[in-house]
Formats: sequence, structure tokens, C-alpha cells
Amino acid sequence: MSKRVLVSSLIGVAVVGGVAAGGYAMASTATEPTLENGSARYVAPSGGSTGSLTFTADVRDDSGVRGLKVLAWPASSKLDPTEAELRHADDATCRSTSDDTSRCTYTLKVTKKEAAELDQGTWYVSASAVAEDGDTVFVSRAAAFDVKG
Repeated sequence: MSKRVLVSSLIGVAVVGGVAAGGYAMASTATEPTLENGSARYVAPSGGSTGSLTFTADVRDDSGVRGLKVLAWPASSKLDPTEAELRHADDATCRSTSDDTSRCTYTLKVTKKEAAELDQGTWYVSASAVAEDGDTVFVSRAAAFDVKG
């Protein structure tokens, strides 16, 4: 084999390898969404005012945030929802805080009658975030709060 063919072949292999490595590097920089700083707060109704449940979390993805689904459930129910079940849950309101992060807040008003029917004790909030590129993250216990009578 001539040196010219061998050198050309080695250059071709190096170029193809460099392109493949560059493509891999670009593909590996895409990230999955994350859900951080999740917190929940329950305020019982008092006097003539309604109570509320508020869940807030920061959702981050390099493509942006499309939305967040939220479901609160009592620990005593042993419910433990799945990601598929959260597709039909309530939507949080998400507001961009940067190109890749949104602060999402879910607020539910609670009347005295509704509060009287709630299970007492620990409750959990499950959350499922969807990024603009369609990637998802599911957190079965994104936050906990207590309901007291």
C-alpha cells in the first residue's frame, strides 16, 4: 500500500471520528428537566376566609419549561401516584425566571366544608414537569405538609 493512500485513509478516519465525537458531545449536552426547591404550605380556613394549599418549585431545562402538573394526596391513603396518573392532574402556573428556569406555583383554595372532610396528618405533593423539548421529570414526593384540625 502506498504511503499516500495510507495517509489519506488515516486523515479520513480522524475526520470521521472528530465529527462523530462532536455529534456525541452535542447530543450529550442536552439535559433532562429538574425540579428543585419544592415546598408546600397548607393554611386552614379561619373566620370568614378560605384556606389554601400552595406548592412552589423551580423547574429547569435547557430547552425551557412547558409546564408542571401537581397532585396532593394524604399519606394515609397509600396512594403513591405514578407519572402516567399525573398527566390528568392540575396545572401549576409557571413564570420564567431565566432562559432555562421557571418558578411554578400551584394554589388551591380550601373552604371550611372541604377542610372538614380532609384526612388529618401528613400529605404529599407529587409533581411532573414537562420541558419544551418534551422531556419530563416525575417526583413522587416533591414536598410534604400537614393538615391539622
